[in-house]
Amino acid sequence: MAAAGIDRARQARELFRAARSGVLSSHSTKFPGYPYGSALPHITDHAGRPVILISHLAEHTHNVEADARVSFLVADAGPDLQASSRAALLGSARLIEDDERIRTRYLRFFPEQARYLDIGGFHFRAIEPFQIRFIEGFGSLHWITGERYLAAFGEVPDAETEILEHMNEDHAEALLAYCKHVHGLEPQRIEMIGIDCDGFDVRADDRLLRFAFERPIATATEARAALVALARKSRG
Repeated sequence: MAAAGIDRARQARELFRAARSGVLSSHSTKFPGYPYGSALPHITDHAGRPVILISHLAEHTHNVEADARVSFLVADAGPDLQASSRAALLGSARLIEDDERIRTRYLRFFPEQARYLDIGGFHFRAIEPFQIRFIEGFGSLHWITGERYLAAFGEVPDAETEILEHMNEDHAEALLAYCKHVHGLEPQRIEMIGIDCDGFDVRADDRLLRFAFERPIATATEARAALVALARKSRG
């Protein structure tokens, strides 16, 4: 049972948001009865679903076309894996067609992947969650339903582009302060590349950094308040 006041669903969602890659396990069509695992970069959509870009020639694509049921595993890599947080999301890999917002968001995180989209034959799939097994560490083991896992993201998707442009054009010094305060880094180049109801993401030189809000947001006004509060804390 979750401790009072602890939002395990958000903890699990934040783990997927902070991870930059995971292991997709699908049902093998070549060797029926055996799972097939493949490592893939991913982003999350605004609700927290993992989104992957895969080729029509890939083994895992053949597998999910025959049986969409998959699991997607992420882990907070640390010196002691057994003591680190990890989560396995069980769900269905759903094809995403002609979604410019997903394409734009994905390429902000992984611009080098644009060449695959230019080649053709690559497509996005979102994994619709059924159950999530979240392991916070020793003795903290939780099952979370897909319904509880998904975030209520409000108007944040519609405001994302405007917020990113504003922060990158007018508040680079705040982004630098965030990096130093939260991650202990002082990058030379910095860019906010994503914001969602749970937090935001920054490219600092060649690293992707995740920043979680103290509490989820739902509006552009709440996003501004959360960013201002973090700026004050970073400079305090």
